[in-house]
Amino acid sequence: MRELSRIPVCRACLSKPEPLAADYCCAQCRAPFLSRFPLDDQGRCALCRRGVRGFDAAYSFGFYENELRKLIHLFKYSRIQTLSAPLGRLLARALPREQTFDVIVPMPLHWRKRWQRGFNQSELLAREIGRRTQTPVRNCLRRVRSTASQAGLTSAKRRKNVSGAFQTTRRAKHRKALDGLSVLLIDDVMTTGATAASCARALKRGGARQVTLLTLARVDRRLMFDPLSDTLPNDSNFSGRSEDAQS
Repeated sequence: MRELSRIPVCRACLSKPEPLAADYCCAQCRAPFLSRFPLDDQGRCALCRRGVRGFDAAYSFGFYENELRKLIHLFKYSRIQTLSAPLGRLLARALPREQTFDVIVPMPLHWRKRWQRGFNQSELLAREIGRRTQTPVRNCLRRVRSTASQAGLTSAKRRKNVSGAFQTTRRAKHRKALDGLSVLLIDDVMTTGATAASCARALKRGGARQVTLLTLARVDRRLMFDPLSDTLPNDSNFSGRSEDAQS
């Protein structure tokens, strides 16, 4: 029997992405590691211990590879917006059921990027999660400047690149829409977390009490990351494609 669908991907392929699995991970940002060595007594990684992370916790469905990466590319770059529903189901699986949030905020795109793509993929995913959890979705953030590609940059340079790139919207500031709220920040892919951290700091400056990051995928950096120096041994090969480092 021929299957009719608005999504140009069969059910078998949609079911292939596997949830993230790691023997060791940071208790705060869920970064995976090959051993317990980079973690302190509380299970936190070096970046979280140093307070570099602007967000309070982070969750991802899977690693940014294989079928999941292909689906995300179809969603973003081939503009298959109907993938927001099945990808939203995967995203929902990564969210702890016991946690609730006051508001969901999508990662904003610079206006030029949104104009080129025609939509913000993070906003579509945020609306899927909002519908499933009965949580309001608000565009409380704006990207005030376009940033250079993050591809090939160390974690420290990535943080510097996106520093000050985000602000809360004027309407959110005027209405104090974030004061004391627990915010769920939605994005599609997390690489080092530098962009999300910049967004989280902007949300907290706007009054948010707590910011949790939820992404479809995160880059598996375990074989490339030196937890002591916070650098990549071969930065030029870190991201195979420049769009992987762009929103």
